[in-house]
Amino acid sequence: MSRYARQMILPDVGAEGQNRLGAAHVLIVGAGALGVPALQYLVGAGVGRITLVDPDRIEETNLHRQPLYRMSDLGQPKAEVAAQSLAGLNPSVTVTPLIEWLTPANADALVAEADLVMDCADSYAVSYVLSDACYAAGKPLISASALGLEGYVGGYCGGAPSLRAVFPSPSDNIATCASAGVLGPVVGMLGCLQARMALGVLIGTAPSPLGQFIRMDGAMRFSQFRFDRAPEATGPRFLARRDLRASDLVIDLRDAVEAPQKATPDALRMPDYGLQGPLPDPGTRAVIACRSGLRAWRAAHHLATRWTGDIALLALQGETE
Repeated sequence: MSRYARQMILPDVGAEGQNRLGAAHVLIVGAGALGVPALQYLVGAGVGRITLVDPDRIEETNLHRQPLYRMSDLGQPKAEVAAQSLAGLNPSVTVTPLIEWLTPANADALVAEADLVMDCADSYAVSYVLSDACYAAGKPLISASALGLEGYVGGYCGGAPSLRAVFPSPSDNIATCASAGVLGPVVGMLGCLQARMALGVLIGTAPSPLGQFIRMDGAMRFSQFRFDRAPEATGPRFLARRDLRASDLVIDLRDAVEAPQKATPDALRMPDYGLQGPLPDPGTRAVIACRSGLRAWRAAHHLATRWTGDIALLALQGETE
């Protein structure tokens, strides 16, 4: 146990806490800028098993904020390279890489096997799919997001309110790291905060990181609050392509340039759907599709102001045709 001697000195850890870490199974979704520091510190701390989900391959534009990877790794799957590298850091930790998207089709099964889930994907659809799955299963979720010089981390579910309770409405910001940029140390700090919160949940520190929200602004000022009693919010859920029904009215917000093939052969291609467009027939479910899920959420929000029927979302970035 000499490897963990410095953290076992801490009263909050000790031998009992270290044993809890060694017996824990963590699901980490995303091996990018948030996932890299989170992975390194959880593996270093001796978390027993980690399932790592990421479909992407390493690109040169990743390297300024994902220092686990090297130029020689370009083109290789992030999850596999991360697992191989982390085996050299701590061979007693088992990291199982899954080169696939996290979608409504596989989320429930992956969450069910884990003791704690970490959302490091920085994806709108992934965050809500994981939150819904964790809330239903009673599993803790540590989720973070970063953009530019700022970001936030929160501990949800597992007895605390879900991410939907804190963010019940769609964001007005359509920027991404690719369009607005991000500074490497900023997202690295948030990934470290995720690891800190995850370790706190696993060893049972009090007060629990669950129900805690931490924000870092562009001037490196931190603010935090607790949302233990936040009311749960309702809203449209993401579904998998396999869950589509023949009776659904499917609206594809992507134009023919973005997506030459529609979400379904019978889908209506209407990029401006929501405030305008045909209403579904009574008893019909409206399924609104886009690439990331954010445009679909906004369209669903507008549709709900003029129609009270069932609305679902389809994020096609991680769906196979």
